[in-house]
Amino acid sequence: MPVIPGSRKILIVDDEEKIAETLELIFSSRGYAVRTAQSAEKAIEILAEWRPELAIVDVMLPEMNGIELGMVLRANYPDCHLLLLSGHPGTAALLEAAHQNGHDFQILAKPLHPNYILATVSDLLPGAIGPAEA
Repeated sequence: MPVIPGSRKILIVDDEEKIAETLELIFSSRGYAVRTAQSAEKAIEILAEWRPELAIVDVMLPEMNGIELGMVLRANYPDCHLLLLSGHPGTAALLEAAHQNGHDFQILAKPLHPNYILATVSDLLPGAIGPAEA
């Protein structure tokens, strides 16, 4: 069954505005409905009223980090897929702490090529538009 443009929702959470804008452009140009947030707290507000199928979250966020947001997401929005991104070397310690508390996450390293992230999202969301289809 074909996917209606704009029917697949992605939330992008990154405190670096240029990265959030770039990811928004990549996905919106492929027909995804996209919203962005520069903090985990703002993302939680968006999640409460707009249920995305996927949240692409930077790990290193101010106040609540992306792994903590991932825990909130999994507990309260289990139908929303999570894709964590990081370009920061300190992420390993956060991952280990989460693992010790029973939470396992995988993180993709920044920077990401647009085709790679589109292919990754296509794998996560059946029927999503991958790079070759765009």
